[in-house]
Amino acid sequence: MNAASFYILPNADSMQPTAAQDQTVVVTGLSNREFLELHARPGRIGLSGGISFIDKAICRAERHLDDRERWGCWSHAFLFQGQRPDGHHWVIESDLQVHRKHIQLGVQENRVAKYFDEELYTCLAVLDFGLAEAQVECLLREGLELVANRARYSLRELFGTLIALNQPELRGQPNLLARESSMYCSALVQHLFRQAGLDLAPGVDLKNTTPEDIARTAFPHVTYLLQRQVARSKLKNLKTRLRRRVGARIRQLKRRKAKHS
Repeated sequence: MNAASFYILPNADSMQPTAAQDQTVVVTGLSNREFLELHARPGRIGLSGGISFIDKAICRAERHLDDRERWGCWSHAFLFQGQRPDGHHWVIESDLQVHRKHIQLGVQENRVAKYFDEELYTCLAVLDFGLAEAQVECLLREGLELVANRARYSLRELFGTLIALNQPELRGQPNLLARESSMYCSALVQHLFRQAGLDLAPGVDLKNTTPEDIARTAFPHVTYLLQRQVARSKLKNLKTRLRRRVGARIRQLKRRKAKHS
């Protein structure tokens, strides 16, 4: 296992935060797998960001939630179930997955191992609300009910949310493209928490809730945020290569200009 490091934002008095402290614990030096196996617990929320077109489109649309219009970090949200007898952590989520000769579309159960792929899932966070056992049981019970009833993933409602992001006055109103027995990922998480008596995004309609809304919730919690050094190094190298290419191009243009003058 890699050597891991932890630091807390903002400054805190303890390295063992509780959910009531509302802190961000930045974790470095771990792989996706190590991070999730360390922080996955029943009733906690997982957030992910990725490289697919849909991931980028969602993060871009979430810029309307930021005063400076910075893109959102999160494009997917899910609920941790806990570890099963097979030794794996499992999640409940509403997602679209395409497998060989098989498509999963809607609320489903999956092993958390799907998020071990660091090429696809470049950003990860785990939110701990310090829930009571009865609240966790409610979350899981309601989630499994939706799995059993085959609630669908709604691309249509996702487009309705994108409309509301562009028109903030619509955020608190019913999703313009809402349909019964369906919801996308963050709407599912918000629905489950409301069933347990917790509203993660007050004033926002259930089916207009984004992963970024959940990440920014004012409800007291601890966020464990994975920050991989590899990703930062790749970005730094990319910036260096671009800077060198631009510099070389500028020098080439100057030489041409000097030659013809």
